[in-house]
Amino acid sequence: MIAVQGPNARARAAALMPAADAAKALALEGFYGTSLDTQGGAFVARTGYTGEDGFEIMLPAERVVSLWDRLLEAGVRPCGLGARDTLRLEAGMNLYGNDMDETTTPLESGLAWTVAFDVGREFNGRPALEAQRAAGVARKLVGLLLEDKGVLRSHQKVYAGAAGEGDTTSGSYSPTLERSIALARVPAATGAAVEVDIRGKRLKARVVRPPFVRHGRAQIAL
Repeated sequence: MIAVQGPNARARAAALMPAADAAKALALEGFYGTSLDTQGGAFVARTGYTGEDGFEIMLPAERVVSLWDRLLEAGVRPCGLGARDTLRLEAGMNLYGNDMDETTTPLESGLAWTVAFDVGREFNGRPALEAQRAAGVARKLVGLLLEDKGVLRSHQKVYAGAAGEGDTTSGSYSPTLERSIALARVPAATGAAVEVDIRGKRLKARVVRPPFVRHGRAQIAL
């Protein structure tokens, strides 16, 4: 699979698809599922999440090198997997296993918008989620912007004063903001300022609302 992501990804990748390819037409119309190129045996999808637009292209191994070379010729630049994680964190998107897992609910992970409470149908876990919504969550997922010099990582202790303690779930250096950022699960009563334990030192951090970056521009005050 080759993931082509970025503000110009759709235009550059679509230019390499056959003009009559149904996948190309669907993708350019804003298609967010997958489409099969029956002649070439490839899947084209727009289901990835990096905070940018783009495609995921899955195709037979013998065709990968050719496509890679054509993407390079089209001006697409290669980057490592770490860049995807930085992009999704700047966009405030959860990573399964870090920011959400089987021990947390959508309401504790900033994902209440994904739960169809208003549809009026039953689904697994609905009674528990409704009860939690009515009582109020004890924990919430927030964004952190480090005020001191250091690097935020996952599994760092967050001190929220009288509200209690929490932990960072994802953290990294933001190339766009040139600051260290993180997602953290903290007590619901956490205020605007916290401290994060980084190598035994408590460094100051500000609680912010993700996304940190959108369309290449800061969405929080620095």
